[in-house]
Amino acid sequence: MSRSARLAAVALGSAALTLTAALPAAATGAHHLPAPHRSPIVIGAVQADSPGRDDGSNRSLNAEWVTVKNTGLRPVNLKNWTLTSKSTHKTYRFHSLRLNGRQEVRVHTGHGRDTWRDVYQDRRTYVWDNRRDTATLRNDHHRIIDTKHWGRH
Repeated sequence: MSRSARLAAVALGSAALTLTAALPAAATGAHHLPAPHRSPIVIGAVQADSPGRDDGSNRSLNAEWVTVKNTGLRPVNLKNWTLTSKSTHKTYRFHSLRLNGRQEVRVHTGHGRDTWRDVYQDRRTYVWDNRRDTATLRNDHHRIIDTKHWGRH
């Protein structure tokens, strides 16, 4: 093998190693961008601390919410999917909700009438810890689809 061929082989090998080493670091920053084989459903914005006084009123409870988003183009049926708080161990089970492509739904803590944009857990106490918590979204086969953390862990 000539010297230039050996140098080219070494350069190609080094480039391949560099790309392989850089790939996991780049992938870790994309927490909410699902991999092609994963579900397009993700946890979006979270308002764990309702604005104003936490007086336990239905208005205050409903100002505490988590958004679930369909980042894909095709509709997904969320029937029997769950959204759980790690700190309070409270779980909300979706009943019959079809989330169309590029659509999102807010899951409120208090009472209300479910629509395609807002669903309600019908609880009388707060679900999410203001300081730190983890929301976990599972599909109807109990597989974790997405998680979102806030606060110090």
